Amino acid sequence: MSKHNFSIEFFPPKTPEGTEKLRATRAKLAELQPKYFSVTFGAGGSTQQGTRDTVLDIIGEGHDAAPHLSCIGSSRDSLRAILNDYKANGVKRLVALRGDLPSGYGALSQEAGAFRYANELVEFVRAETGDWFHIEVAAYPEMHPQAKSPQDDVQNYARKVKAGADSAITQYFYNADAYFRFVEDAAKLGADVPVIAGIMPITNYSQLVRFSDMCGTEIPRWIRLKLASYGDDVDSIRAFGLDVVSQLCERLLAGGAPGLHFYSLNQAAPTQAIWQRLVK
Repeated sequence: MSKHNFSIEFFPPKTPEGTEKLRATRAKLAELQPKYFSVTFGAGGSTQQGTRDTVLDIIGEGHDAAPHLSCIGSSRDSLRAILNDYKANGVKRLVALRGDLPSGYGALSQEAGAFRYANELVEFVRAETGDWFHIEVAAYPEMHPQAKSPQDDVQNYARKVKAGADSAITQYFYNADAYFRFVEDAAKLGADVPVIAGIMPITNYSQLVRFSDMCGTEIPRWIRLKLASYGDDVDSIRAFGLDVVSQLCERLLAGGAPGLHFYSLNQAAPTQAIWQRLVK
């Protein structure tokens, strides 16, 4: 695994108790020696302060951290201030995203902020900070839920790469073929930066269905049926989920994926369990 790029994502805690719990989770996951930890934000950048606090916590512990940065709801001046602050605090990585529209916004109007698309945000970061930041962008092997077509979606992705992205992290998925096809299609458009596979451990069926319906990820029918058949048998759901996701990771890495990005949901055990399978 050492030759692969391995990273773990957290969301900012909302309470002092959550902050302490995340520190304990991070201490366990730091033992796996990930390349960096990333930290998300809410719709419209609503938890940007929480993102910053968590990122500075991580850096203070001696680890690399990558804050998510959204252009929705942000002005050029506010983004410039955030970039300068991160630079001053030694942050060297960013995950640059369009971000979700907060409730109340209609289509992508200019009301939503200075920039409408992630490629414009990437261009702005490069113009403001040169090569200071390693910029990651999002990729959608199964198509962004708001894209007009798969072809449009991969072209949108290529624009982000050409604007200056260094690498990409995918939305989570359970179909390896979709990932390999996306990488192939992107490369044909000249977007050949590393595409790190986003991995969501399976520990809770109803939660997984809710997340997947929201973000447009397909849960293959055979996986859905098997998970549903376990009902409230949490141990069986977790054991089956561990098998499915570990095998997916093995196939991705064997097929040339440059790394894995784990959506931890601020839990240590699911990511640890998959990692132990992969290093055997």
